[in-house]
Amino acid sequence: MTPEAFTSPDGAAVVDAAARLRGRAHRTPVFTSRLVDRLCGAGFYFKCENLQRAGAFKFRGACNALLKLAPAQQRAGVVAFSSGNHAQAVALAAGELGIPATIVMPLDAPAEKLAATRSYGARVITYDRYRENREDIARELSTREGLAVLPPFDHPDVIAGQGTAALELFEDAGPLDALFVPLGGGGLLAGTLLASGIAAAGCAVYGVEPAAGDDGRQSLRLGRIVSIPVPRTLADGAQTQALGQLTFPIIRERVTDILAVEDEALVEAMGILARHLKLLVEPTGCLGLAGACSMAPALAGRRVGVILSGGNVDPARLASLLPRR
Repeated sequence: MTPEAFTSPDGAAVVDAAARLRGRAHRTPVFTSRLVDRLCGAGFYFKCENLQRAGAFKFRGACNALLKLAPAQQRAGVVAFSSGNHAQAVALAAGELGIPATIVMPLDAPAEKLAATRSYGARVITYDRYRENREDIARELSTREGLAVLPPFDHPDVIAGQGTAALELFEDAGPLDALFVPLGGGGLLAGTLLASGIAAAGCAVYGVEPAAGDDGRQSLRLGRIVSIPVPRTLADGAQTQALGQLTFPIIRERVTDILAVEDEALVEAMGILARHLKLLVEPTGCLGLAGACSMAPALAGRRVGVILSGGNVDPARLASLLPRR
């Protein structure tokens, strides 16, 4: 089914997803750090989705969507496309539910993400992200093999599942003045905005994307979906070319603003999290903190939430990126 065939989710769908995922997805911890608070001049609350199953928030949306499939479709199987975290999430959740899964992944996806996806039992089909269209490949497989297409962000059950991370953060951290959310295709940001609408209406919510891939910021400014070439950035989980048909209207209506940060800011944020919180967070997962740091003067004395969206980065790669001190 195309996004146009779906009904947009609402806050109630996020609450329903939270109940559905109870006992399946981890309720990840919320970390704080007095050192980071002093460094940034605000009170920070980190929602550690880098500690989620399969290493990222993506497990929430994938599992929620798979659980909602009709039994006949669960038996037939699904096909997903992803640069890594959605791939691993679908593979893990599908394996536990006994659902056959095929994942279309780029040839240049991080080796650890390719290996993990295969280890969960999924069939992996690779493609060249700069020359081939992953959605076309998935649609062809769907038609030929009767598989349900499970996109990484533009699906109501995926969006609702992703929103459960913010719902937990609001419950555990208490009132927040601002929340910073990594932005790729918009599933996490859209779900977060739905959650904030029912649990934290007074909280300003910011999406943060890499400067090399600022299609979300352009889309918000122009009031329409802007598509860009595949961005070249350390944030491989945000190398999307456009927001979704379902995610964009939610974001346009509800988001406070969309920020864009350079890769150098992601490296700095990775270092802060590694040194002060002892957390291994991938570049995409650091977008929220990098965005918050870029607004530090305006956040002085405020209670600030940051979603750390994933931790699937090889320690050796992390060490190679961080400056020696």
